[in-house]
Amino acid sequence: MKFIKILALLLLVSPTFAASELHTTLDLTSHWVGYFSLALFVVAYILVMAEEFTGFSKSKPVILAAGIIWGLIGWVYASEGLPHTAEIVLRHNLLEFAELFLFLLVAMTYIEAMRERKILESLKVWLINKGFTLRQLFWLTGFLAFFISPVADNLTTALIMGAVVLSVGGNNVRFISIAFVNIVVAANAGGAFSPFGDITTLMVWQKGVVEFDQFFALFIPSIVNFLVPAVIMHFAIKNEPSELLENSVVKVKEGGIGVVVLFTLTIATAVSFHNFLHLPPAMGMMMGLGYLMLASFFIRKFRGGECDIFNNLAKAEWDTLLFFFGVILSVGGLGFMGYLAMTSEMMYASLGATYANIVVGVLSAIVDNIPVMFAVLSMNPDMSLGQWLLVTLTTGVGGSLLSVGSAAGVALMGQSKGLYTFVSHLKWMPVIALGYAASILTHLWWSKELFNVSI
Repeated sequence: MKFIKILALLLLVSPTFAASELHTTLDLTSHWVGYFSLALFVVAYILVMAEEFTGFSKSKPVILAAGIIWGLIGWVYASEGLPHTAEIVLRHNLLEFAELFLFLLVAMTYIEAMRERKILESLKVWLINKGFTLRQLFWLTGFLAFFISPVADNLTTALIMGAVVLSVGGNNVRFISIAFVNIVVAANAGGAFSPFGDITTLMVWQKGVVEFDQFFALFIPSIVNFLVPAVIMHFAIKNEPSELLENSVVKVKEGGIGVVVLFTLTIATAVSFHNFLHLPPAMGMMMGLGYLMLASFFIRKFRGGECDIFNNLAKAEWDTLLFFFGVILSVGGLGFMGYLAMTSEMMYASLGATYANIVVGVLSAIVDNIPVMFAVLSMNPDMSLGQWLLVTLTTGVGGSLLSVGSAAGVALMGQSKGLYTFVSHLKWMPVIALGYAASILTHLWWSKELFNVSI
């Protein structure tokens, strides 16, 4: 009882601190703490980009950087007699991460459950057994990547299609490298027109700047982004039969189709919670996790099958989830210091929204699109819906310009064992850039009514 009274007192007192202290924020952009924090984040992100060569997990440097950055912020504010200001802002950043974390955790658990029920493996084997020619397989894997990534995610989709290409490509290095470039472009383009297709679109949706149905205005620009380079690469592939077939059948495990149905229902629940109940989508996803937990219980209890939901949870991409923690907290700290306001003034005020959003997309090919999009959302520039859709498009498809610019490209480089590399992707960057430009022009024309300000 005493604990409850103390907790109630804290809840009553803390808003008082919030109201009095939040009026005072410190500009640390010219303070040594600001310079040190900015340099620390740059070093941490260099280590993230070098993960493929160092084997140093990407979550480690950014989590350490986030802790040091916020420790320094807390020290400065406490020494200035503002002990609660940093705490309040940090709690807000933690809340943003918590919503993203719970949403992604449920989505990853469903993907693992479908993998464990052999849903994804059966799709791969079915494609392999059909005996398509290399050109047919090039287009089929591209279109499947484009249309699966909006529902699953671009990383998982790219890995599935990559496994198919490796199985049928045999020793044809040229075909495999070109097909992998096509898969990366298609998966990233497909993920750009759906809230579930990419982390950046999910962040935009959860922030509330673009509603669920408004994302579909990007469908035409996204498919243009995929088709322009695909049509050109098509002529670089010989129309010959595949070298390797896998004459086997994979049987979907008990309850596999039910898991797919429940995943669809979970997405519908998350959308309904957000659109109709005005609750965070993460709450709807957690309810969907409850669906899966009940289903796994009945599969074990009454069907005699093995379906361990906690094993699926354990197999989620924890390094990726913790990486998001480090990025969101680090960028949030730099933003609190004043760097994001400075950047927003330099980009959006100087260049204008359209050119700034195009530059943001190019930056996402060099730096991961997640911190880039989080920075834009934190800046919160005054833009029309058309401009918010434009930056959603550019950050989604801009990563295709380089193999290291998206999770799909990095994953396929690891999967291909040297058959698809940074250099092999770089050879096709001009045609990918052509698709990037074409998709932007298509959006500016196709959705011109959404730009209520001059572009």
